Amino acid sequence: MSNLRLKKFRDCLKNKGLDGALVYSDTNRNYLSRFKGDESYIIVTQNNAIFITDSRYVEQAKGEVDEFEVREYDKNIVDYIKETVNSLNIKTLGFEEDFVTYKVYSELKKALEGVTLSGIGGTIEKLRQIKEDSEIKYIEKAAEIADKAFIHMLEFIKPGMTEKKIGLELEFFMRLNGAQKLSFNSIVASGKRSCLPHGTATSKRVENGDFLTLDYGCVYNGYCSDMTRTIVIGEASEKQKEIYSIVLEANKTGLKAIKPGIAGYEADKAARDVIEKHGYGQYFGHSLGHGVGMDIHELPRLSKKGFEILRPGMVVTDEPGIYIPDFGGVRIEDLVLVTDDGLKVLSKSNKELIQL
Repeated sequence: MSNLRLKKFRDCLKNKGLDGALVYSDTNRNYLSRFKGDESYIIVTQNNAIFITDSRYVEQAKGEVDEFEVREYDKNIVDYIKETVNSLNIKTLGFEEDFVTYKVYSELKKALEGVTLSGIGGTIEKLRQIKEDSEIKYIEKAAEIADKAFIHMLEFIKPGMTEKKIGLELEFFMRLNGAQKLSFNSIVASGKRSCLPHGTATSKRVENGDFLTLDYGCVYNGYCSDMTRTIVIGEASEKQKEIYSIVLEANKTGLKAIKPGIAGYEADKAARDVIEKHGYGQYFGHSLGHGVGMDIHELPRLSKKGFEILRPGMVVTDEPGIYIPDFGGVRIEDLVLVTDDGLKVLSKSNKELIQL
């Protein structure tokens, strides 16, 4: 199978005037090589692609890696990289400055005498923005598992349960239904704690009258999903209904704005304007959304500083929220695929106000 990802990366290196690059981060290395393990390295030139790992992963790499020469190292990795770089006659070497520690950088700079090191931060991340059909399929499956989990949780959640119990059940159900792991530590925040955008589960018990925010996702075959739903335990107050309806309006407005050709900040502004119009702008502090793929947060950004242009094949979130201290908060988040003529919403769960 031809590795088109590798070809695109080589084109980037050529445009940057680099002889080759050392790829260090787990996600970027696995994206280019299709490896599913960790603690390995790749060196790419126009004519060579070397996958470097230790004895634990050699056989796995040989079975998974496409168009790379798999090599086993049994010495200090910096020394092995030095030998490989010299053998390939690399004089200008790209590296991921966002991931390489200062200690490793210092060791590489000392070892690679006569080699110019040049940062390539963001190069592979930009390639990853446009998902291939297979990647979209995996993200859709992860979203499907998340949707099934929400339906299950509506039957499971009862007043008096702790947030931790709810979070554990959520994880157990998704794993039981095909998830490899969580995309991130699930956010389970109830009552006044629901005003915390990243309020992870505690021993607090959910009570009648509480908002309960569930922000969660799972990984399927290496790809993430991300979804948020906020419900009310018992009967909602008029204030809760007001806040919820505003956030839902902002969410739907964001969906209408997301389409190919617009910048991320334009989608953010469309949803943010709704919340500001209703007088709650100060309570919406985060961005509207972000890219999702092999990582839960990746390019593009749907924020005030999101200047990336949305293109077909990008997968992003639409997640406006209002968070009022000492009262509570609401966030409604959908996972969205940008298509040729608009978008496809991957999160199918009910978004109308649910009162359990």
